[in-house]
Amino acid sequence: MASLLMPKATAVWLVENTALTFDQIAAFCSLHPLEVKGIADGDVAAGMKGLDPVQAGQLSREELEKAEANPDYRLRLLEPKVRLPDLKRTKGPRYTPVSKRQDRPNAIQWLIKNHPELKDAQIIRLVGTTKSTIQSVRERTHWNSGNLQPLDPVTLGLCSQIDLDLEVSRASKDRPPAPVVDTGATLIPAELTTAAEAPKKKVELDAEHVFARLKDLKPIDSDEE
Repeated sequence: MASLLMPKATAVWLVENTALTFDQIAAFCSLHPLEVKGIADGDVAAGMKGLDPVQAGQLSREELEKAEANPDYRLRLLEPKVRLPDLKRTKGPRYTPVSKRQDRPNAIQWLIKNHPELKDAQIIRLVGTTKSTIQSVRERTHWNSGNLQPLDPVTLGLCSQIDLDLEVSRASKDRPPAPVVDTGATLIPAELTTAAEAPKKKVELDAEHVFARLKDLKPIDSDEE
């Protein structure tokens, strides 16, 4: 469906060059009637150069004259003579500004070091690089490998923290569960060993009891061997 180019500039031209009502101009330019009134009063779009929709090929002269003759008539856009296909953004690496492209190898090294679970496709989405660059950084065959330092891509402005967390979360879900390691016999909990047997009471000995036992002992004759 065709859409009006530069609606506010078109409204400026229609206000200055036609006898259309504010409602007609507002409906044609997808504006509020009060905004059109503000243009007429000079409070809105002051100094803006008007755009002639007839010259731009979006409105016919006959259509304009018909609307001027009937205040209830609503203008209709002309169908474009050449229909352009809708531009669809193709999937590919994230666009990286030229000033930050030199930081991508450092970001790749940081991702490989701190998040080895990430796949190459995920790193490509995060920092806008290529698979060959990732491989060269991983295998230390990059031309500047000796000077590379692992730097957080979020800090470098190559991706957002939300994007990074999302990719890490996806990679974690794809990883198989960690195997359960048998550690063998474990120590018995302290509460079980201490509650097994109550401690025995120590026998209290006094001096009188000890000397009484010594008196009962028979003396040993010196002649007996």
